[in-house]
Amino acid sequence: MLQRGACYVRVSTDNQTEFSPDAQLKAIRKYAELNNIILNDEYIFVDEGISGRKADKRPAFQQMIKIAKSKPKKFDVILVHKFDRFARSREDSVVYKSLLKKECGIKVISITESIEDDKFSVILEAMLEAMAEYYSLNLADEVKKGMTEKATRGQYQSSPPFGYKMQNKVLSIVEDEANIVKFIFEKFTSKEMNILQIAKYINNLGYTTHRGNKFENRTIEYILTNPVYVGYARWTPSGKIKRGQTNKETIIEKSQHDPIISEELFQKAHGIIEKNKMIHKRYFKSTNSNLHWLNGLIKCKLCGHTLVRNQKDFYQCNGYTKGKCLKSQLVKITNIEKAILEQIKNDFSNNININIKFNLDKTNDNEVSIILSELEKLKEKEIRIKDAYINGIDSIEEYKENKQNLENQKKMLNKQLLKLQSKKDIKKKETIIKEQLKTIYNILTDDRIDMQRKYEVSHMIIDRIDFNRDDGILELTYKV
Repeated sequence: MLQRGACYVRVSTDNQTEFSPDAQLKAIRKYAELNNIILNDEYIFVDEGISGRKADKRPAFQQMIKIAKSKPKKFDVILVHKFDRFARSREDSVVYKSLLKKECGIKVISITESIEDDKFSVILEAMLEAMAEYYSLNLADEVKKGMTEKATRGQYQSSPPFGYKMQNKVLSIVEDEANIVKFIFEKFTSKEMNILQIAKYINNLGYTTHRGNKFENRTIEYILTNPVYVGYARWTPSGKIKRGQTNKETIIEKSQHDPIISEELFQKAHGIIEKNKMIHKRYFKSTNSNLHWLNGLIKCKLCGHTLVRNQKDFYQCNGYTKGKCLKSQLVKITNIEKAILEQIKNDFSNNININIKFNLDKTNDNEVSIILSELEKLKEKEIRIKDAYINGIDSIEEYKENKQNLENQKKMLNKQLLKLQSKKDIKKKETIIKEQLKTIYNILTDDRIDMQRKYEVSHMIIDRIDFNRDDGILELTYKV
């Protein structure tokens, strides 16, 4: 019987002995010809240089699944050179084969692993998949062993840090960047500049990191603690490095590349950093004691970063503390608190012009709440069906059908809501917002109410507070 076929070809970079894409495709074409399968070039899917561990990381594979789900059906079988080309994870294999077989009526065939269509084939196929997954996991271990061995020989295995470029698999110094690295160490160890001042100075010079970002505190600290600048290579097998830039698994060995700074200068910088950490630890305060209802609400008008509380009773631009903003925006908490409370009081005491959603009386509140809740759920469903279509899970026909069903439900719910609204006396918008603000004000000024409750209430009504110390202006925006 004549069948329509698609084929999937994958070659990873972790094994040089596996068949090339051309070799796999040639064998698949021959199999298709001998078994009365029409193989259309439009349905040849190739992922080259990609691991088979996770299906969602393979674009051609995902495109194949998307087309397989479309109606009318485009092909009857999917041909692969071996089952491990289709998936090396048993979970992925079971999920996608089940989807193709049950929902699409499409069978996956390995042209080199003959499996009959009977109950024993289930066991055999599972064994082949288990072997493929074992091979993949074992290969990952072998790769890790190889990288560990390279690390013990001092071979650098990461992307080149600021100050270097990779040349013939060895780090090579970039002169202008190396001068900046020297500047950082010299200014820090001489105590002419602290980390913040150094970051701001380098940003003003127009330099960026290799990722195109501005320098900030942690960037400078990373440079000051990185042994690469004294000619060492550092590598962590687990790949997990905390802020201190090292853990017990970290391997640090002398490398082949030229150092930018001396060992003496590096150790001096290390000593200063450790001493500073001890000082900060000594004066560290609990985050609970720093809680204030304004936390997270005040934004720097210049850079958009949040003003954060420092160790004293002040707010300061977080962008400035990282060296990204030119202005400190330092302001005393009691001063800004007083100004905001005065503004809130002024807003509920005088005429204001704020567009808000109507509030309803207590009558029928339960029914209204249920309808509003259902409308919110429909919004979430709409996002999910859109994501399903974008990610290729649903076809355009399925997306249109699901969207139309949601629209019909929305119309019905809104119609019911309008009926309920017509039976109520809706208060004036301005009166409602004044009542809300007055309630918030009373809570924020009541010393008997704990700070956690004040924090929750303020964040319910206030969206943001933009602050610019130069002109002394606060812009208060409500969530209405």
